[in-house]
Amino acid sequence: MAQKGIREYDAKRMLASMFQKRFPGACRYDGKVALWTPETDSQELLTQYPWLGQGPLVVKPDQLFGKRGKHGLILLNASFEDAGKWIRERMNKEVTVGATTGVLTHFLLEPFVPHEEGTEHYVAIRTQRDHDVIYLSMKGGIHVEEHWDEVCQVKVPLTGTVDQADFSQALLPLGNRRESAIQFVKALYEFFAEGGFAYLEINPFVLLADGAIVPLDMVAKVDDTAAFDCRGMWGNLEFPQSFGKKLTKEEEFVTWLDSQSGASLKLTILNPDGVIWPMVAGGGASVIYADTVCDLGHSEELAVYGEYSGDPSTELTYQYAKTLLDLMTRKPDPRGKVLLIGGGIANFTDVAKTFTGIVQALTEFKDKIVQHNIRIFVRRGGPNYKEGLENMRRLGQTLGIPIEVYGPETHMTRIVPLALHALKVA
Repeated sequence: MAQKGIREYDAKRMLASMFQKRFPGACRYDGKVALWTPETDSQELLTQYPWLGQGPLVVKPDQLFGKRGKHGLILLNASFEDAGKWIRERMNKEVTVGATTGVLTHFLLEPFVPHEEGTEHYVAIRTQRDHDVIYLSMKGGIHVEEHWDEVCQVKVPLTGTVDQADFSQALLPLGNRRESAIQFVKALYEFFAEGGFAYLEINPFVLLADGAIVPLDMVAKVDDTAAFDCRGMWGNLEFPQSFGKKLTKEEEFVTWLDSQSGASLKLTILNPDGVIWPMVAGGGASVIYADTVCDLGHSEELAVYGEYSGDPSTELTYQYAKTLLDLMTRKPDPRGKVLLIGGGIANFTDVAKTFTGIVQALTEFKDKIVQHNIRIFVRRGGPNYKEGLENMRRLGQTLGIPIEVYGPETHMTRIVPLALHALKVA
């Protein structure tokens, strides 16, 4: 599972959509949110969302970082004109949040909701191996961490339902609004489970006198492997980069390749001077291979993290492999390097087809592979895997480069210690 942070804007629009469809009477949240980007035309935004001009607003950056209030990055009780001026003054400007410096590009706008002191509450949900945990506190807001000993934790077994959970004690101080809060938390958990979330936090939320629930600040991470199952709820969900992270041109290129197909192509450069280079098929397998390298004590030598999956075409796989090999052969290492072409047993990815693209890239880079003393270890299974593996064996013989080939009879990560031994770093 790869956890990906999403914008507060997306989390709130999805929450409102589900609540309006599934819980129209019990949990009222209208989801009035708008996103202002560098391409936004203010008049077009106002036409699309007329409520922006009908009352005071809250404005804040929406770029996967917190403590915006403490850094003076929230505007409260503002008109649409004042909000636009405030955004323009900060758009494309660098700010430092903690130890991270980045450029402001996305701003969230929503109605300003006045509420009484002491009515800010906290809820968060986190998934663990065999259960989910719901965290509740009546003391939400910026000081929740100072009162963490008062946060109630309720476990929900993965085989159980949220209806079995008891929130009554945690919500006791709410008096006659407690039942509304219980309905909200249960509905929120269903949203969490059905939406493929790994983490969800609302700090704070308020219960208004008319029964409406307002999530004032929301943080969310989803399991990106749930994209197929959750496509109806997610819609056109964007996975923004972490604040302050700048993509290399190679990472940008692979991101572009990924956008050209329904397949998945991912690349993150960890250490361009590393000697262990995985080219792994499958999101789950990529995690397992990276964990194995780290468990064996060589995380500092891991060069990249990425995947190719979802039955990419021969051309896409070729472009992906060529990008990786180009990075790998820029700087020599006296120990040599290893390329791990790994993966589990594919369900529908044509191994022979994707290996054709990899063979083409390896053939082009033959001289550099020899020059950099690169040894290649292959382990794969799935549709047409025998043909794919045979093509790899033949390639090694034809080009005179060391390629060790293993099929599904070999444990998926067995090639990792074999590669480390070849490097003599094990």
